[in-house]
Amino acid sequence: MITTGQYADLGNGIRLHYASCGDRRRPLALFLHGFPEYWGAWEELLPSFADTHYAVAPDLRGFNLSSQPAEVAAYRVREIVGDLERFVARLGFDRTIVVAHDWGGAVAWQWAIARPERVSKLVILNSPHPVPFARELAANPVQQRASAYMNWLRAPGAETALAQDDFVRLDEFFLGMQRADAPWYTGERRARYRAVWARGLTGGLNYYRASPLYPPTDGDPGPTALHLKPADFRVQVPTLVIWGEADTALPVTLLDGLTELVDDLTVHPLPRATHWLAHEEPDEVARLIFDFIGR
Repeated sequence: MITTGQYADLGNGIRLHYASCGDRRRPLALFLHGFPEYWGAWEELLPSFADTHYAVAPDLRGFNLSSQPAEVAAYRVREIVGDLERFVARLGFDRTIVVAHDWGGAVAWQWAIARPERVSKLVILNSPHPVPFARELAANPVQQRASAYMNWLRAPGAETALAQDDFVRLDEFFLGMQRADAPWYTGERRARYRAVWARGLTGGLNYYRASPLYPPTDGDPGPTALHLKPADFRVQVPTLVIWGEADTALPVTLLDGLTELVDDLTVHPLPRATHWLAHEEPDEVARLIFDFIGR
């Protein structure tokens, strides 16, 4: 059973809502969602961990029932990492397993890079390491086209456009990437997502606006102006990457060179899964995670 309606005041002006399964006396496993989701991104997976871990899925800053500061600077990765450091401490832990997807994965990569002593094991679902992502955005036209939506989301007024016609464009985030259909995206779930989106979209969009990684344009060099040193982005935490190979926004070329950036890396592709692999193949994703972290 998933328990919701729990809150943690972090002492930095941010309050995070979170859902959980399992006993607080067991090892902590933290599940981090992306856009345009909330803690419910993990509702198929959390119960699988209830007997072995204290499985916790927060609404990240800017989403759903958590604090939603308005300024773009509040969504820089270091701010979100700071939230997670404080959140884990509020839960009474020094270290955690991290399972993360999309923007949650972007934050998790940086957390593991900056504070490896806090992350015991890292599991990434379709979220690129910053070095190959910057490389592909700067030089690969395929990735630039696949990520063109990011510039649209960064633009002023994206919130209003996404909310039009009862959030139909946000449905396309799920349905437009699917294989034949999306049986997991039921009418009941669609209604719950709409309730989440109605609480505010600016926070989620500010993740895009605060990031230096987006496709370059004629007037904005974007990542081509960056000079990331791979040595500064090395991951020393044991890492499992589960990748849905049918993801149209994040091609498998983003995995190229990853072995040179992660000391202890396991990569497991899911050939039929899209960006939404945790919804599409939750049993397989849970099995792969357990094989990696142990029961």
